[in-house]
Amino acid sequence: MPLEQVSVPNEVRGLRIGLLVSGGVAAYKLADLASTLTQAGCPVRVALTAAATRFVGPATFRGVTGNPVLIDLWTQGADPEPHVQLGDWAQLLLLAPATANSIAKLAGGRADDVVSATVLAARCPLVIAPAMNDAMWGKSQVQENKSQVQENLARVRARGVLVVEPEAGHLASGHVGAGRLASGQRLLDALAEAARSRYDLAGRQVVVSAGGTREPIDPVRFISNYSSGKMGFALAAAAAERGARVTLVTTAQHPPHPGITEVSVETAGQMLDGLRDAQRGADLLVMAAAVADYRPARTAAEKIRREQAAELSLELERNVDILAELGREPGAERTFRVGFAAEGAELEAKALEKLERKRLDAIVANDIRRQDIGFGSEHNEAVVLLRGGERVELPRMTKRELADRLYDLLLPRLR
Repeated sequence: MPLEQVSVPNEVRGLRIGLLVSGGVAAYKLADLASTLTQAGCPVRVALTAAATRFVGPATFRGVTGNPVLIDLWTQGADPEPHVQLGDWAQLLLLAPATANSIAKLAGGRADDVVSATVLAARCPLVIAPAMNDAMWGKSQVQENKSQVQENLARVRARGVLVVEPEAGHLASGHVGAGRLASGQRLLDALAEAARSRYDLAGRQVVVSAGGTREPIDPVRFISNYSSGKMGFALAAAAAERGARVTLVTTAQHPPHPGITEVSVETAGQMLDGLRDAQRGADLLVMAAAVADYRPARTAAEKIRREQAAELSLELERNVDILAELGREPGAERTFRVGFAAEGAELEAKALEKLERKRLDAIVANDIRRQDIGFGSEHNEAVVLLRGGERVELPRMTKRELADRLYDLLLPRLR
C-alpha cells in the first residue's frame, strides 16, 4: 500500500518533536510520520509504552530518526530521569495512537510508564490522536456512557490538550466505523496549530551574533573589548524558545541550548564568513556582537618578547564593516536586519546615523556609561529606533526579558 502523501507545515519545520506511542495497532503508522518529520528538519525523539513495542519495535524508530528510543523509566543509560529530559527537550509532543487506556492515564494524572510520565513532565503543547475499536470510541459519543472515555477526554481537553479525533473506516477488528487514527496530514496540521498557539517565531530562521571579536597581535595577545556575549545569547535563546530555527555566530562561551546551532569564531573576518553563510534564507539578522573597529595591520608569527624593544608600537587598520558587507549579499533585502549601537554621549543621534548609513531596518541603542546595564551585566536598557521614524523605549530589565520585548516589537514587521 503506498504511503500517504503529506506536507509538513512551515510552522512545524525545525521544531523538536517528542513522539509518544502507545499500544494500538495503528502504532506502525507513526514510523512513517517520524520519518517525514525528520526529513523536514525536525529533530524527533520517540518514547514507546511496553504495549507499543508489541506492534512496532524501537529499532524501527531509531532507524528513521537517528535517535535512541525510550521504552521504560529504568534502562536509559546515564540519564536518571529520561522522561524529564525528553519533556524539557521537546517543543511539541504528539501522543498517538492514544488508546482508551492512555487517555484514562492522562485524565487521572498517572505516570507509571515512560509515555505518561513524559506527558506530566513536559512544558510544551501536547497533541493526542485517539485510535481504538469503534465500540470503545463510541463510549465517548453515547450520552449514557459519558462517565467513561467521554469524561476522560473532557478532562484532557480542559487542560489545553489538542485532540485530533479519529476517522471512520475499516478497523483492525473487521468492523467499519469511527476509530481509525487520523491521517498523517491531519496530525501534522494539528501540530502546526499547537505550534502557532505557543511559538510565534515557528517557521522563521533567525541569525544572531554575540561577543566581542578578538584581533590577534601575536599568538598570545589580541585586541578585544568588554563584551560578554550575554545579550546575544539571550536573543538567540529567546528566539529558539519561540520556535525559530536559530544560528548563533559567537566569540563567547555559552550554556548549551538544544534549539541553537552555534558557530564559534574569533576575528571580525571569521564572524563575517559565519554570518554570510547563516544569513542565506534568514528572516531576521540581529547583530548584537561588539566587533572591533580596528585590527593590527600585521600579526607577528611568534610571541613578541619584551627584550626585543624598549617600546612597542602597533599599526592599526580599519576592520571590516560586517553589517555593510552583509547588506551587499544577494538576497539580503529579504532579511530584516537589526543592529546594536553601544554609545555614550549623543546616543540616539549616533544610533540613527548608523541606522541610515548601514540601511538597517532597526537599531537597538544602549548607553555604555551605565554600570547597571553595561558590558557583562545581567540587565539592559535600550531605545529601539526603526526605519520610518518610530522610537520605542525599553526600560531596564533582564537581558532575556529585553530580548523577548524586542521580538514582540519586531515580529509584526518581519517580511
